[in-house]
This record gives sequence, C-alpha cells and structure tokens, in this order.
Amino acid sequence: MGLQSAMTTALTGMQGSETVIDVVGNNIANSNTVGFKASDVLFATQFLQTQSIGSAPSDRNGGTNPRQIGLGVKVAEIAPNFSQGTIEISSNPLDLAIQGSGFLMVQGSQGEQLYTRNGQLKLNSENQIVTANGNKLLGYGLREGSFELNEAFVQPLTIALGGERVAQATTEAVFQGVLNPTVNAGTVPAAIQSEVMGDGSVVYPNGEVTTGTGTDADPFVTTDLFNSDDVEIRTPPTPGTAAFSTPGTPTGLVGGTYAYRITYVDGSGRETSPSTVFNVTGVGVDDQIDLTDLPDISSIPGNPYTNINIYRLDPGATEYRLSGTVAMGTTTFTDGNDVSAGAALNTNTLENGSYTYYVTYLNPANNNESRPSVALGPFAVSDDDSSVRLDFTDLQLPTDPNYSRMKIYRNAEGSTATFYEVANLPLPTPGADSWIDKAPSTSITGNSQLNFDGVGAAGGTLLANVQLRNGSTYARPFAELGTLQFTGEVGGTQQAPQSLEITATTTVQDFLDFVNDALGLQQQSNVNGRPLPVGGGSVSIVNGVVTVTSNYGEENTVGIPLTAFRLTPAGQVVTQTVDLTFSESQEANGPGTSTEFVVYDSLGSPLTVRMTTVLEAADSNSTTYRWYASSGDSQPVAPELTTVVGNGLMVFDSRGNLISSPSARISVQRELTASESPLEIELNLEQVTALAETDSSGNAVSSLNMVRQDGFPPGVLTDFIITDSGLIQGQFSNGTQRTLGQVLMARFANDGGLRQVGNGLYSASVNSGTAFVSSPGEDGIGTLTAGAVELSNTDIGQDLVKMILAQTQYQAGSRVISTAQQLLDELLALNR
Repeated sequence: MGLQSAMTTALTGMQGSETVIDVVGNNIANSNTVGFKASDVLFATQFLQTQSIGSAPSDRNGGTNPRQIGLGVKVAEIAPNFSQGTIEISSNPLDLAIQGSGFLMVQGSQGEQLYTRNGQLKLNSENQIVTANGNKLLGYGLREGSFELNEAFVQPLTIALGGERVAQATTEAVFQGVLNPTVNAGTVPAAIQSEVMGDGSVVYPNGEVTTGTGTDADPFVTTDLFNSDDVEIRTPPTPGTAAFSTPGTPTGLVGGTYAYRITYVDGSGRETSPSTVFNVTGVGVDDQIDLTDLPDISSIPGNPYTNINIYRLDPGATEYRLSGTVAMGTTTFTDGNDVSAGAALNTNTLENGSYTYYVTYLNPANNNESRPSVALGPFAVSDDDSSVRLDFTDLQLPTDPNYSRMKIYRNAEGSTATFYEVANLPLPTPGADSWIDKAPSTSITGNSQLNFDGVGAAGGTLLANVQLRNGSTYARPFAELGTLQFTGEVGGTQQAPQSLEITATTTVQDFLDFVNDALGLQQQSNVNGRPLPVGGGSVSIVNGVVTVTSNYGEENTVGIPLTAFRLTPAGQVVTQTVDLTFSESQEANGPGTSTEFVVYDSLGSPLTVRMTTVLEAADSNSTTYRWYASSGDSQPVAPELTTVVGNGLMVFDSRGNLISSPSARISVQRELTASESPLEIELNLEQVTALAETDSSGNAVSSLNMVRQDGFPPGVLTDFIITDSGLIQGQFSNGTQRTLGQVLMARFANDGGLRQVGNGLYSASVNSGTAFVSSPGEDGIGTLTAGAVELSNTDIGQDLVKMILAQTQYQAGSRVISTAQQLLDELLALNR
C-alpha cells in the first residue's frame, strides 16, 4: 500500500508541475497582449493519511505529535495577478491605459456587460468606439439634441468625426475704443424728404376711353377724350358796316357818332373777344342805325357759336353796352335801342404768344385739388384780340360729389414753366358747356399757381393708389401687388435689405412704418429716466411729402438712394425699381463713430449689428455718450419688422474712465428661424474711454471696435481628447469644445473572482461581487491615460524560473515513481 501511494502521490506532483508549465506558458504567450494579467498557480495538499492523532502531555509522558502522511498535491487556485502593467504611449488617440484598479466596460455579443483592461480601441462604421474584437465601449452618452451628459443609463459611446456639428450663441461682446469728449454734442438730426406722393384715387379731368379686346391683333388703346382737340383759337369777329336812317317812329337816339363791336356767343353763353370798332357818324336825333355785313361762320364745320352779341358805344359814353343779339347767320341788325341797362362789354383779349391750359377738380370744403388734366396745347395766338375756347363736352365729371368745382390754369405770355389760375367755375353740364379765355397775362400772374401733384397721399391712403409724377407723366409704382424690398443707408453704410408684402389693404402708414423699422430708427429709450432726444427718429407724411428724420448724430444720418426700393410683382421673378426720390432737407451735427460687428445665434448664423455713438451731454464732471444699435438680421414676430436691437448710455468721469453704462445689452429677435429668441448679448464697455484723441492734422477722432465675443459659427467635429477622468471632449473646426461622452469604469470587491471569457474580457461571477460603476479617478477607481496602453504584466524572468522549478519538480516526481518501481521489482524477486 505504501509503494502504491508513493507512486500516486508523485503523480499528483507531476500533474501540478504540468499545470505550472501551462500557466507559465500562457503568461509567456501573452507577454505582448495589451492589458493581459499574468496568473500564478497556488497549490495545496490533496489528502492526508493520519497514522496517529498524537497525545497530550501527561505526568509520565511529554505528549506526541500527530503522525500524518500526505497523499499528493492539488491546484488550489490559478490566481490572476492584477498588478499594474507598464504604460506605453501609442499612436492612437483612442487607446486608453488604466492606471490603478478598475476595468473598462464593454458590451458583449448578447448585450451583456463585460469588463476589460485592454484599452486598444477604434471607431467602427457607425462611429462607435469598439475594442479590437468589436465590443462596444460603454459610458454616458448625450441627451437628445444637446451636449449634456445623460447619466440615466450607460450606452455605447460614439465620436462622429466629420459628422457632428455645433454652434455657440454669443452671450457677451467686449469693446475697446476712445470717444472724444471735446466734439460738439448732437443737437440737430438729419432729415430727408421725398418727392410728392400723390393720391391716385382722387379723380381728375381725364375723360379717358379704352378700346380694343386686349389681344395681339386688337390691343387695348387708351385715349384721352378731353384733350387739345377740345380747344380752339378764335380770332375776333370781323366788323360789320354801320349806316343811319330816319325811321317812321322816333328812336330816342341823340345825334352824334356811334361805335360798335360784336362778339360770337356759343351755346353756353360764352363770348369771344370783341371785333375791332366800326362806327357811324352824323346820326341825327331819333334816327335809327342799320348794321349790315355782320359775319356769318355758321357754315364752318364744328362751329360752336350760335349768336352774335352787338355792343354800342354812345356819344359821350365810356363803355360799350349790349344793344342786341342776333342768331348766327343773320347779317343785319337795326338799332335804335336804349343800351343804358345793357351789359358792359368785356374788352379783354389775349396777347400774341403760346398758351397751354390745364383743368383740375376742386373740393371747396377743404380746397383739395386734383391732379390736372393732360396738357391742352400749346396754342400759338398770333392775331391781336383773339380768344381761346375750351369745350367741355368730352370732359369726364368726378364721381366724388365733394369735388363740385373746377379750375382752369394757363401760362402767362412769354413764360411756359408756370401756370396761373384763370378761372374757378362750377362743374359743367354733362356733355355740354364751355369756357372762353381772353384774360391778358398781366391779370393772372398774381393768381395761385398750378400744383401738378394734386392731392397728396396721407397715412390712410392705400399704397396701391400712390402716384408719382415725372414731369407731366404719372405712374402708380405700387399698383402691382407683390414684395417690396428696401435697402436704405445709415451713416453712409448700406443696410441689410428688408421686405414688405404689399397687399390690397396695405396703406401708406404701413409703408412709413416699414421704412422706419428697416432704417432702425429709434423712439424709445432703454434707459429708465433718460428718454431719447426729442425730434429724432421718425417717418411722417404731410401733403404727400415723406420726411425721414434720423436719430441724433452724424453717424445716424439716413439716406435713401434712387435704387433703394425694388418691387417684385406677385408671381414674377423679375424686379423693377420704384423711382421714389429723396433729397436732403436738414443736415445733422454731432460727430461720433460707428462700428459693425458679427455675433452668432444658437444655430451659428452670423448676425451683423451696427452700433453708432453721439455725444449727448458734457460738463466739467462727466461726459455722456449715447449709443444706438440695429441689425438687419433681426427677425421679430410679424407684422413687426423693426431692426432696432438696443440703445444705451456711456457715462465717463473727468479722467475719461467709464463710470456707468446703463442698459449695456442688445436683444436680437430670431422669431423666423429655429434659433433661440431673442438673442440676448451683454455689451462689455469697460475698456472704452473718453479721451481727447486727434489725428495727424489735429482733428478730433473717436473709435469703437468689438475685440472679442464668445459666439461661434457652425463647426464640424475634427478632433477629440479623452481626459484622465474619462470625459470625451470634442474639438470643432470653429474652435469650440464640447463634451461628447463619459467613459465609465467598474471595480469589484474581488478582482480575482472575475471569470475570464476570452479575448481579454471578464464577466462578474458569484465571488467577484457586483460591479461598482463610476468615473475614472473617483471612488477608488484608477485614472485613464489617452493615447497609451497598459502592457502585459507578465514577468518573463520569474516565469522562466517557475518553469525550471516545475521541470525539476516533474523530474523529481518521475524519480519517485521509478524508485517505487524498483522497490516493487525487488519485492517481486523474493520468490525467486
């Protein structure tokens, strides 16, 4: 029994040596495996044969120890050695080396959590961080749509190089500059005025008629029925012949010389200028006068004259008075009438010259007067004593009953640029009536002059009815509804274009508000108790003239160039210029400075802001500058269109240092985009001073510039770093950094209790304890070194010694077996 047990006992020792060789071989084989932890073989006695349990000491015996014979060895444990491996720098920024205790957490093929010390990592096609075997690295990801860590659960970590994008809204802008306290304060704002914007809805004497069907073969043709064809020059009547005779009945005429003049009378009772004088002498008492050869023009085509008025100048009288009237075509007249009660002759006549006429409609209640008719003329009057007749047959009467009268204007002889009122008449009878002009120029030059623009537009006028005049041509530039784009100027700098949708209900006041908002004119102070200077920042209209008054300061001078307004009719793509002319009416004072700077909204969109300054007040103790800010990129809620983003004050002490800057904030509306709105930006003005700087010529100068701001445009993820605490920080092309995730680590109460599942992975077991998860560097967990790996902790030298010892042990065990064999052989040889 003893020899047999010796052989089996030696065999267990040989088997243990084989295990040592296996473990040492595995250690050496993985000496280049990143994160590998070498193992040690721990042995224990397998069984014991007890021959005696020993005895306790007594009075006669000192006691004996137990007698036990071991029956072999067993492997008690193959214990992994979790000592720190050497850290080696790698070329991969994703590689992670663990310094200290703990494990990286990865996802197994079944979704379970596994653990590893192998920090060789890479990105897969879905930008997930994975191990060399494809296990996904776990940690805290980001909340949806933000760069905030979502610590609710662990998830695979991703780094979307070239795909992730980020922007940062501006929250602060820092300024530097010098504002000169010695310049003049702004006391007068700049102002510009438009040409007259007429109200095209007021009817005027046009008498237009449109013919045609509108086809290419029969296009529309508009004709002014009331035109120069309705005007004629009428030379005075030719004089007749006068003689006297003795009637049967006394006439009552006194003796002497009688003079006559005759006029033509049309169907409306209007008279031409009179003929030259023809007379008769030697008339006796109670004689009668016989007129013959009176002119007859009844056969002339279109002749409007139906009668002849006969006027007589009695001996000793000073006025011609009406003696009688005969029908046109009557060439004789017998006169013995008493003319003392007859109407006096109007002897006025036109001078030789060229005359043009205009007709307007008049509202006598408010003296509003329509735009004039088309020009009637010019008519060249070359015969002395001529007159000009206007026929109103084709005149279209106004539909507005308030316009109950009409005015007629004419130029004076020798002047064709100014037109004077020559008649103020009731409206003519529809389809009839006329007026004959025989007023000499000297009698009209003191009268009122023609206003070609007519009734000016007001705030309530529909924008589509606004008319503009270019000489004698009128146009309605806003008649075609569509999108009006306006690009104004402030301080000589072109502003961002703004748009207004013109509809059938858009009024002139809407247009004025639009211009006000687009130019960034400000009426409300943002500083409590310090209102804006009175009289600045407004758009108004009086008698059709638009006045745009800037805010105070030369840098706020507004301008509206000829190409400022462009209209794109609805449904079209071609734009057309609206020729609305503005000219300077008041020059501003108060030099200052201006600056343009770019900020960013939460989407990274660049927004241009313009800031101007003007000296508002100065005394022996302080200097006060006011600033105005506007942005064409401001997008308020419709129908608001304002570009105003703020205003405020800068108050400096006698040393030029900033004392206070109330309301140092701008607010840019971003309601038309998905950006956060409003964009609130603090203005840091602490580096602005008030000093008397001059240029090389000694002129006072001021300057103001933004030196930095904390916003960024959109940037793409270009790089990243992983900190020792496991935080993944992304570096974007716009210079910003954002958190992309958090690498987590796990530690166990008993690392040796982990179960190896291959590929350098461990899983928790019943003896490892549950995983305690935390960030690297916290709660007893080691830290991470990015761009490095932890090498295998295999000690080849020690393992070679172990291997030699195991070999020797194996050889010794085999010797025990061979010795026992020899003893058995000797025992078997006893029977020989």
